[in-house]
Amino acid sequence: MLSIALSELTQIFRNRTVLLTSFVIPIAPSAFFIYRHGLFADLGSLGYIAAMAIFTVAAFGLYTTAVTTLASRRQTLFLKRLRSTPASDAAILVGLMLPVTVLALVQGVVILAALAAVTGAPSSLPLLAAAIVSTMAMMLALGMATAGLTNSPEHAQVTTLPVSLGAIGVATWVGITGTEELTQLKRALPGGSATELILNAWNGGVPVADSLQLLLPTLAWVAVAFALASRMFRWEPRR
Repeated sequence: MLSIALSELTQIFRNRTVLLTSFVIPIAPSAFFIYRHGLFADLGSLGYIAAMAIFTVAAFGLYTTAVTTLASRRQTLFLKRLRSTPASDAAILVGLMLPVTVLALVQGVVILAALAAVTGAPSSLPLLAAAIVSTMAMMLALGMATAGLTNSPEHAQVTTLPVSLGAIGVATWVGITGTEELTQLKRALPGGSATELILNAWNGGVPVADSLQLLLPTLAWVAVAFALASRMFRWEPRR
């Protein structure tokens, strides 16, 4: 598994397209959010800025890269060759997804650390950590499910748009309007409860027990996405 992960990490730094989607696209808007934090805080809150930064990284740095990576490795028959080795299916997938997941988590932490340095520390670091990890897990699981519908890296530019833009759209909606209205709908949408949890973790003012309940919808999406991935994921190109 580790040898697969190290090989994949090398491939990431050699591929300019992956580097663009993994680093430049998430970092650029996040830097803008931090630079203009006063404007976005007036629009939503500091927690809204944190949520948008995390979902930008999760949607483009993790989700889109995961789909592109799996589609590319399938198209080149690399996945098929890996299955002829002693490594199990789970070890193969973990090895392939570990580098991009770790990079996304590091990006998210660095961006939020920069935000905290500019605006002040979040109200609850443990809640924020739980929100980040659950959000990344959801987007990774959705990425593996989407990879089953994606024939090539070029096709990934189309198949990833609904989920990536949809998740950011939900985060924007919840971050600006809150969940006082249409509460259940907003929390049920992918990213809705995760956004609310980030808002609570950064802004404070909500009991920890109430905030922890917001993990349940996100974890439910993780389970649903992994179930879909187990049905739709393919190891070889369609003939």
